[in-house]
Order: sequence, then structure tokens, then C-alpha cells
Amino acid sequence: MVKAVNVRKHFGPLRVLKGLSLEVAPSEVVCLIGPSGSGKSTFLRCVNHLEKIDGGRLWVNGHLVGYRQENGKIYELPEKEIADKRSEIGMVFQRFNLFPHMTALGNVTEGPRRVQHVPKRDAIAKGRGLLERVGLADKIDEYPARLSGGQQQRVAIARALAMEPALMLFDEVTSALDPELVKEVLDVMRDLAREGMTMIVVTHEMGFAADVGDRVIFMDDGAIVEEGPARQVIEKPKEERTKRFLGLVLEH
Repeated sequence: MVKAVNVRKHFGPLRVLKGLSLEVAPSEVVCLIGPSGSGKSTFLRCVNHLEKIDGGRLWVNGHLVGYRQENGKIYELPEKEIADKRSEIGMVFQRFNLFPHMTALGNVTEGPRRVQHVPKRDAIAKGRGLLERVGLADKIDEYPARLSGGQQQRVAIARALAMEPALMLFDEVTSALDPELVKEVLDVMRDLAREGMTMIVVTHEMGFAADVGDRVIFMDDGAIVEEGPARQVIEKPKEERTKRFLGLVLEH
């Protein structure tokens, strides 16, 4: 589903990704862990071309991300094609990014109606179903300001799912939430994993990563330090840098 080969990204002199290579199989849940500034979120943003890579190759679902290749040369796709491809990838951010002037249902139906030209009646039926799926059937007419952080994040997940993505990216989606609201969001993500959704999850929730992740990748300073089966990496890490990081995280 995802294949990255020697992906590099820099912002000016700052090298954020230093030749990252990894693969994610269909229906696999891969959790990216590591200290702040290690390049995890930047990699997610490269996967759906919110950031352009400066070197290497990145494929999603068999297609080069943001580019096409002809006669050995790489050409950037027009913005319209990039947007079409991006609609195959759902992304949920740390901040909910909901439209404040739209109800929960309005937020969920906006993408299918505008981007995929789904008829209004069909979009509403689908939106209601998705909000019910994330436990918000009773909140469809509420505006974001009247929803808790956990509820807003669940609307954001429903909004991403409305586009019927082949891949879901989650970027620290619980880090802005009060502790008691974290579980309700993680439970929705657990259900998605059980249903076979391919997911890349940047997270500090080690219990979730161990339980739900098929694989955990520990990143530091723009590179992969260690990767393997989720429980193995979290409970019996091999690399000293991984051990130090997990020792600090699991203390709290």
C-alpha cells in the first residue's frame, strides 16, 4: 500500500528525513514512535504530498505520490491530479481542523459532495452512517464549538472516512485531548484496524501501539533506528536509543 525508498526532505539547511525506506502492506497498522522532531509527522505529510520530497521515491497504492515517471524522468503532477490522488488518503491531524460554521454532518458530507460530486441525499445518508459508526449519532446537528475535543476528533475521523480512502494517516490525534477523552478516539481507531483499514499512526500512546499495531517503527533524527513486531519493539527493544526513549515515555 505504501512504499518509501530513500525518501529525503529538508527545510533549508535542516535535514528532516535522511533517506527513509519502509513499506506498509494492505490492512497493516504501522505505528511511528520517537521523540518530537524526529521526522514522523513530516513523513506523513509527504505520504499525501502536503510536503514535497527532496529525494527518493514514494508510492501509495502503486502510484508515485505527486509525480509521474516517463522515460526515466520525473514530472510533478498538476494540482488537480494531486488533489484527486490525495482523496484516496484520509488524514486526521492533532488539531481537528473542522469547519466551525458547519454542523458535524455538514463537515462529514462536504468532501464527498464537493470533490466526488456525490448527490446530497446519498452524502447525507452516508454521513449519518459514519457519525453513528464513530458513536456520534446524537450529535449530527451540533456545531464544533458545542462538541468536546474527543467528539470533534471523532467527527474528523468520520470526515476522512467519508472519502472512502484506501489508507488512513493519523498524526498525534490524541495529544491535544484531555486524558479521559483519549480512549473514545482510540476505540474508533481500534475498530478501523479490526475492519482491515491500512493505517500509519504517529503516536505516543504506547499501549495502543502495542495492542493495535502490527509493526512499530522507532524514528530519531530523521532516520529509522529500529522496527519490528509492535510488542517486541515496545517490550524488548534492541537498540539503546529505543530503550532510552521508551524508558522515559513509559515512566509517565
